[in-house]
Amino acid sequence: METMECIAQRRSVRKFTDQDVSNEQLKELMQAARYAPSWANTQCWEFVIVRDSAIKEKLAETLPEGNPARKAAVSAPVLLVACGKLGTSGFYKGTAATSKGDNWYLYDVGLATQNISLAAHAMGLGSVILGLFDAEAAGKIINLPETVKVVSMMPIGVPASAAKSAPSRKPLCEFVFSNQYEEGWVSGDDQNLCFIEADM
Repeated sequence: METMECIAQRRSVRKFTDQDVSNEQLKELMQAARYAPSWANTQCWEFVIVRDSAIKEKLAETLPEGNPARKAAVSAPVLLVACGKLGTSGFYKGTAATSKGDNWYLYDVGLATQNISLAAHAMGLGSVILGLFDAEAAGKIINLPETVKVVSMMPIGVPASAAKSAPSRKPLCEFVFSNQYEEGWVSGDDQNLCFIEADM
């Protein structure tokens, strides 16, 4: 599968079949995370692979009751908890190097989870990246130390149905600028990019 094809076709999946995710598949997904870029190659990400039904139930309870992904967290054969080590990403000689303080780990873990999401799609698996939950409670459930924080959770499995069409995307001219903010970017033939609508 071509890279742009994979990016365009990937969807958030919240319903899965009963088919398991093999350890070999998980290893491949972890390899995808391993090769994500990170601050000074610190690779601050850490992952907890949850297959135990009771633990998945407890983690699902950290999501709001109305969240449609709550069921997915339990029904998926694997619930991946993506975590970040504090005091590493964004640091230089033990000191936070930017105005973002110790928040750069969120960015690095995001890069790794995107790699996992795309690799899963290329393998015929589905996933959804969850962020609306009690991260502190989730960390206690999986026994995290104080130096590691939960960033997101990802139910992973075989999609129960074919992917739906993608929701609409903004035209490029609404979020791409030239040289300075609010100066619309134009393509090489001087045509404004607003005519290019995402058709994914």
